[in-house]
Amino acid sequence: MASQSVDALIEGGKESAAPPLGPALGPLGVNIGQVVAEINKQTADFKGMKVPVKVIVDTDTKEFSISIGTPPAAQLIKTEAGIEKASGRPSTEHVADLAIEQVIKIAKMKQSSLMGKDLKNQVKEIIGTCNAMGVKVEGKHAAETITRVNAGEFDKEILSGKTELSTEEKKQLEEEKEAMQAELAEKHAAMEKQAQEIFEKAGSDVAKARKQMEEAGIDETIIDKVAPKPAAPADEAKKMLT
Repeated sequence: MASQSVDALIEGGKESAAPPLGPALGPLGVNIGQVVAEINKQTADFKGMKVPVKVIVDTDTKEFSISIGTPPAAQLIKTEAGIEKASGRPSTEHVADLAIEQVIKIAKMKQSSLMGKDLKNQVKEIIGTCNAMGVKVEGKHAAETITRVNAGEFDKEILSGKTELSTEEKKQLEEEKEAMQAELAEKHAAMEKQAQEIFEKAGSDVAKARKQMEEAGIDETIIDKVAPKPAAPADEAKKMLT
């Protein structure tokens, strides 16, 4: 049996016969419409995300099979949470909250690449990634939620495989996310004000100012903004040559 494969990066649930996939499949004699329909069916859960797809065509029978890759778990979490980036300080600053149903959905999407022997353990893997991103699960720090999963608190949801939320549940999570991010913005504004005061008192001594900011628990990104590290001599020399 002779076969040829075509690889493409497509937008989940929105593929068409347009380039790059259509022209690549055309010479193989396969029914492009059927291929596109099957791809969209299998990638419906990945709307808004780029998904790697491999189409394998039997050049004799024109039959085809499709292999769907999945985006990284972190990308799926960001999409479900409606955020662009993870927290820079995940142990102390949270940027969103996911319901257990959303975690189950992600675990099912990544099932083939997770280490867990069953869905419950795979759910814990995804919660672990949430923990590293500063995303709460069920309103709690992700590490605490893993303890709750171990205690069987979410066995009913995991066994049911429910992955969809009601409109009201989605609205509640969105409002919670907005409140978290507003609180963070206020916190960072206060940090920046404190950093400016420290910098002014330190005069031109950047090293001293940075040390005092670190001791005050100010975020590193704010420290770098208010009191940038002096360029190393080698860096200055490089700039002069360019």
